[in-house]
Amino acid sequence: MGEAVARTVGERFRELYGAEPQGVWAAPGRVNLIGEHTDYNDGFVMPFALPHTAVAAVSRRDDGVLRLHSADVPGDPVELRVADLDPGSDKSWTAYPSGVVWALREAGHELTGADVHLASTVPSGAGLSSSAALEVVIALALDDLYALGLSGPRLARICQRAENVYVGAPVGIMDQTASACCEAGHALFLDTRDLSQQQIPFDLAAEGMRLLVVDTQVKHSHSEGEYGKRRAGCERGAELLGVDALRDVPYADLDEALERLGDEEEVRRLVRHVVTEDERVERVVSLLESGDTRAIGAVLVEGHASLRDDFRISCPELDLVVDTALASGALGARMTGGGFGGSAIVLTEATDVDAITKAVEEAFAAAGFTAPRVFEAVPSAGARRVL
Repeated sequence: MGEAVARTVGERFRELYGAEPQGVWAAPGRVNLIGEHTDYNDGFVMPFALPHTAVAAVSRRDDGVLRLHSADVPGDPVELRVADLDPGSDKSWTAYPSGVVWALREAGHELTGADVHLASTVPSGAGLSSSAALEVVIALALDDLYALGLSGPRLARICQRAENVYVGAPVGIMDQTASACCEAGHALFLDTRDLSQQQIPFDLAAEGMRLLVVDTQVKHSHSEGEYGKRRAGCERGAELLGVDALRDVPYADLDEALERLGDEEEVRRLVRHVVTEDERVERVVSLLESGDTRAIGAVLVEGHASLRDDFRISCPELDLVVDTALASGALGARMTGGGFGGSAIVLTEATDVDAITKAVEEAFAAAGFTAPRVFEAVPSAGARRVL
C-alpha cells in the first residue's frame, strides 16, 4: 500500500466531505495456505496477508452521524445514525462498516460517528476475504480515532461479531485475524480456539518458488445457505461425538469416530475433512520449520481432494485450475477460501510460472469459462495506519 494510493483516497475524502481526513488506514485481504473450514471448528489455520488492501480515509464525528462512501459503489455518501444501527436492518455493502460500529458500541465503546471514504483492491467474491479487510480497516481506524486501545486479536473478534450478527454470515475468526495480525514475509499459524499465534517464515522467492492465486471469476457469497449448512453439519458431528468442537477429535482416533457416526454419511464426510485438515495444517508447519518447503505441495493437493470430495465445496473451474496446474508441473495446488467459486492457489518453481499461467488460461478458454485472473501472492503486512 503506497503512500500515493493513500493520498488519492484522502483527496477523494476531501472532495466528498469538504475537510481533510484525520488519517488513512489499510487492511489486507488474505490467502489461506492450508486449513479450510477449520476455524469455526476451533481448529488450526495458516493464512498470510496479500498486498491487496481495503483503504479507508476516516474522520471522527461527535453528532451521532455515520457517513459512508465507497469508490467501488456509485452514488453519494450513505448517511446513518449510530443509535439506529440494528442487525439485519441493512442488506447493502454498508452493512460491513456499519456492523463494525454497531459491534464496537455493543462491546461498550462510546462511538459518536464518523465520515468514511473507502477504496479496495481486494477482489470481491474471490475467496480472498474482501469483507474482512473492509471490516478490519474500519475497526482499526475507529480504534485509533477513539483511542480504544484494542489489540489485533480483539479487533478481529469485534469484526467477526459484526459479520456473524449484523451481516448474518456465519464466518469463523480466521479472515479477520489474518487481516489484523499477519506480518510481511510470514504465514500465520493460528489456533482458533485460544487465538494463540505463531509467525512462520514463508519466503518462497528466496527458495526459487512462487505462489500463484488464480481467481476463477466465479463469485461466491458466505451468507448463502450452503456455507451455513456445512457449519451446522460440523456442529452436529461434534454433538454426536460428545465433544465441544471437531478440533477435539484426535487424528489418530478418526476411524473410530467415523464408525460411531454410523449411517450419518454427510456428517461423516464433514468430520473427516475437518479432522484431516487440522492434521494437514500441523504437517505444513513442521515442513516449513524444517526447511522442506517444496514438500508442502503434496499436502495442498490432499487438501483440495478433501474439500472437493468430502466437504463438496469445489466447482468445475477450481478443479480445472488444480488439474491443469499439476499436469503442467506445479508442486501443488488447491482451492482456497470458503468455496463454491473464488480462487485456487498454485505452488510452483519460479521458472514454471509463465508456462503454468498460460496452460490454465488456455484450459479455461477451451472449456468456455470466463478468463481467470492470475497473480503472485506475496506474504505482506497486516492492518496499519498509512497516512
